[in-house]
Amino acid sequence: MFENYKDVVTINELMTMLRVGKNKAYELIRNGTIQTIKIGRKYIIPKISVIDFLLGKSSSLQ
Repeated sequence: MFENYKDVVTINELMTMLRVGKNKAYELIRNGTIQTIKIGRKYIIPKISVIDFLLGKSSSLQ
């Protein structure tokens, strides 16, 4: 799943992967639905978190 993406994705890539807009992408991140790491103002989004979200699994980043 998502073989064309690197192991860490950007907000724009997340939007493309899930076919959602920017507001929805940030909502999923802010409410913890998709696990991220925040460094300064930048979000680091592991691809596995997106896959776990789609499969209905809890994230492996804990």
